[in-house]
Amino acid sequence: MKQKLLLTVITIVALAAMVGNAQTNNQSMSDKSKTLVAYFSATGTTMEAASRLAKLADADLFEIVPEIPYTPADLNWRDKSSRSTLEMQDKSSRPAVASKVENMAQYDTVFVGYPIWWYIAPTIINTFLEQYDFTGKTVIPFFTSGGSGAGETMKYLRPSAPGANWVDPKNLNYMSENEMKSWINSLK
Repeated sequence: MKQKLLLTVITIVALAAMVGNAQTNNQSMSDKSKTLVAYFSATGTTMEAASRLAKLADADLFEIVPEIPYTPADLNWRDKSSRSTLEMQDKSSRPAVASKVENMAQYDTVFVGYPIWWYIAPTIINTFLEQYDFTGKTVIPFFTSGGSGAGETMKYLRPSAPGANWVDPKNLNYMSENEMKSWINSLK
């Protein structure tokens, strides 16, 4: 009888521990799903930065892919008739995005990454932002650049997500893992 009671108690304790672990694991997953790193990358530089950021921030990763991919000729900023030049000259240009984030409502914090084109974010970032309601969400822009800063990026991004809580943009070029961790921690 004592053995049966002891075995029952051990079984109950083991089951309680397993349920506790499952709840802890589910909590970790739900915490992870509250942060998204969305990025557009034309040459791979921003993709690399976004991937590192998502890993360090324990966030989901989403690539903003243009419906019509950019060719090298489209990206030739020296050609006044190239696609990117024409889009950036027309601030109302909204290149179509190929896919959408499923259940954007689950995210409280959204990092949005892009290369700097003509001292601002490419207009495809406005397209992305305008697809969702960012009211009450924290939006943290980050960028990569061959040498320029953020320029007037925020002037053109803020109107595309007017209800968002915006954080100043950060250049992630050449940022070490420790510097990136420190920056992420400063945002909490």
